[in-house]
Amino acid sequence: MRVSYHEAYYVPLPEKHPFPMGKYPALYHYLLSENLIKTGNVVRPNEAELQDLILVHTAEYVHGVIQGTLSSAAIRILGMPWSSGLVRRSLLACQGTINAALMALHDGWAANLAGGTHHAFPEHGEGYCVFNDVAIAIRVLQQAKWIRRALVVDLDVHQGNGTAYIFRNDPTVFTFSMHGEKNYPFHKQTSDLDVALPDGLSDDGYMDCLRRFLPQSIALAQPDVAFYLAGVDVLAGDRLGRLNLSPWGLRQREYFVLKALHAAQIPVCITLSGGYAASAEETARMHAICYQEARSIFG
Repeated sequence: MRVSYHEAYYVPLPEKHPFPMGKYPALYHYLLSENLIKTGNVVRPNEAELQDLILVHTAEYVHGVIQGTLSSAAIRILGMPWSSGLVRRSLLACQGTINAALMALHDGWAANLAGGTHHAFPEHGEGYCVFNDVAIAIRVLQQAKWIRRALVVDLDVHQGNGTAYIFRNDPTVFTFSMHGEKNYPFHKQTSDLDVALPDGLSDDGYMDCLRRFLPQSIALAQPDVAFYLAGVDVLAGDRLGRLNLSPWGLRQREYFVLKALHAAQIPVCITLSGGYAASAEETARMHAICYQEARSIFG
């Protein structure tokens, strides 16, 4: 099991900031302690190249992020204060997803222990998402002729509005999103397949939707690779979630998604996306369920 990880995925945020930055090192150490990953299979990314970022984002926005010249309004929409550490973290996480995608093509599956920043648009970031790492990875792989078609399976509770917008007119990328109907973002974009879920939905109803719509997405996409945004903010009690899945329901979800992609012989690149449990450690343990199920399927 090869994964991308860098200690600089963590960057300090102001006290009481709602984003659980501590989940990244917590997940890394938990996966090591549970023998789900080995240090020899951890690939430390370098910072993503600017030429790769501008395959998706405007040069003006990229330079504004890197040089620290974003407007106060742009930083407010982003939801995180600018810092050089945040810039480095964002560049590392983007390259981490590119690396994980390449490893997935070789190994059948791989993961980035960050990423899934699906609210980033070409010209701005929002919702704690600076750059859209999955979109960048897809464009890098397409440009290098490693892939022609891609599938994005986005099961974060918040719609991947940036990803949907970026690929809105692109028949080579199929975007599938199952998300809270009344949750952020309140103005949704149009994915290739959107499934809007009511508040309070629990395990059975959620899995009924997934069993119905994931096979459709795979059949329609005919992808060379799939990117799985495995957000755990669908869980009951999540601070930003509004759904009601149990940890067992989450485990069912992870098994079903990974088994379906494996059965279709589609390489899969896993990214974290969201999760806002009571502590970073609890969030990390919920993210780890995906890796437990991946180990059972991929070995």
